[in-house]
Amino acid sequence: MTLASLVLASCSSNGDTGKADAGGGEPLKVGFITKFPVDFYDIMVDAVKKYDAAQADVEVIYGQGKSGTDDEGEINHIENMIAKGVKAIAITPTSPAVQTALDKAVQAGIKVVLVDNDIPGWAGKSSVVATDNLAGGKLAGTWLAGNLKAGAKIGVLQGRVGNPSLDDRVKGLKETLGSKATVVSEPATDCDQTKGLNAAQDMLTAHPDLTAIYGACGPPIIGALQAIKAAGKKPGDITVIGFDASPDELTAIKAGDQTGSVAQFPAKMGSLGIETAVAAARGETVQPSVDTGTEMVTKENAASFT
Repeated sequence: MTLASLVLASCSSNGDTGKADAGGGEPLKVGFITKFPVDFYDIMVDAVKKYDAAQADVEVIYGQGKSGTDDEGEINHIENMIAKGVKAIAITPTSPAVQTALDKAVQAGIKVVLVDNDIPGWAGKSSVVATDNLAGGKLAGTWLAGNLKAGAKIGVLQGRVGNPSLDDRVKGLKETLGSKATVVSEPATDCDQTKGLNAAQDMLTAHPDLTAIYGACGPPIIGALQAIKAAGKKPGDITVIGFDASPDELTAIKAGDQTGSVAQFPAKMGSLGIETAVAAARGETVQPSVDTGTEMVTKENAASFT
């Protein structure tokens, strides 16, 4: 069976589906673990469930953390899936802190596919299925360099500092923004909306002449929009660029409150991530890296992303 033809079947989170493979034996068990319940990961899980619904000989067991920093929650899900006898795990790792648990999985003969972000330097992974986050950051930086006036001041809402994917989004921005704007503040937000709101309020207080705000993930940008409104700014007074093009961001972009966002494709990550995990479990050759793409979204093309 080719990678493209792997379409998986739906199951409950406890894996009790009564499925059997085409030969009447036990289905192939695979795990799918996401960071926490927000639109981005919900879309990813929904895509897996669509694959999941069409193939009787694969059983997907789901796990999800409580926040973007819930390393312990992901570790518990990994250990639970090892105990349940999965043959592969596709996971959106919260941080390199989950590596030790994933090492245990690999030692047990379980294939591991990282989805959405990498654990750099870890040799245990079979593949990484993710956005090229550095390229996405460069896309945002290039757009801002072409649309901001010389001498602009920009505040950067980082995600979780130390997370390679989120760090790359900021690194890419700076590489292509160049001297077109000065970064005056770059607090971490852990990709949390409330932390984004508070950080943006601090930015606007310290820098009332702020020209733009860039966010390394979606929720903090929604918080920033709240801060901008509370500060009495009008839509368009501050250029606001996010990363994710989440449903809330798309609504804000179409309304004119947010300028744009770098779109990722979570459904594609989910489907390709689980396909790759199943292929690896079946002994097929898989690509070490699968880029799921990025695209700049503004009001002009936002309708095509809904």
